[in-house]
Parts: sequence; C-alpha cells; structure tokens
Amino acid sequence: MKKIVLLAAFFTAACIQKSAAQDSTSSLSSLLQSYYQIKDALVAGNAGVAASKSEEFVKIANTIDYKLISEGNINALLKDAGAISETKDLQKQRVYFANFSTNMVALAKSVKLTSEPAYEMYCPMKKANWLSSEKQVKNPYYGSAMMGCGKVVDTINP
Repeated sequence: MKKIVLLAAFFTAACIQKSAAQDSTSSLSSLLQSYYQIKDALVAGNAGVAASKSEEFVKIANTIDYKLISEGNINALLKDAGAISETKDLQKQRVYFANFSTNMVALAKSVKLTSEPAYEMYCPMKKANWLSSEKQVKNPYYGSAMMGCGKVVDTINP
C-alpha cells in the first residue's frame, strides 16, 4: 500500500511540475507574440493598435513569475511598453520601441521564449534592432516610408 501511495505522489508531483513548465513556456511565448503585435502595428503605422497591444503586453508581463525573468528585466519591459501605450504619437512610439526592442532582444538571447526561431533585425538608419518572427524585413521604425530598410543580424534559436 505504501508503494502505491508513494507512486501516486510521485506521479502527481511530476504532472504538476510538467504543467508548471508548460505554463511558463506559454506565458513567455505569449509575451513574445505580444511584442510581435506591437512591432506589426508600428510597421503598419497604426499608433492606436500599437498603444492597445502595448497595454496587452503590460498585462501579460505582469503575470510572469520572477523565477522566469528577473524583476529588473520585467520592470524595464513594463516601462518601455507602458510608454508606448501612453501615447498615440507614432513617432514617439517608435522612439520608445527602440529601447523596448533592445530589452526584448537581450531577453530572447537569455531565455527561451518560444520553440520557433526569432530573427534579430537591424536598421542602419535608426541604428536600432528589433525582433521578428520572419526573415523578411518590415521596418517598424519607418514603416511604409522605408519598409525594407534593415537586415537580419542574428537568428535566435529556440
């Protein structure tokens, strides 16, 4: 009987641990997907969508456990996303996005955010990087004015 109880306890603990790992992977993936939505809104030149997607990013970031991402890193991302969400001025959003992207690139290089590759892009005109889920350059700093300005500088493997 003791063996059955111990076996059941072990199995339950393993299931809980696996569930927690899946939850952490899911929340980190959601964080990256939210970042991509902000980037896409800036590419499209839609300040309203960029602001609302930044609010969603803040909500997701506030649910991340500090065991996954340090409190300092979360606070830096919250500051950057919060600044984007608080203005409808596209040019200001793009300025804030540069620092936001610097922090997201550093995070993506230090923590596995997704099972898919992330592409680090660089805009020589802005002298700033950003992350993309695809290799095709779609510049969030200049949008339609310079859509193809930039290049892939790194592939962040899962």
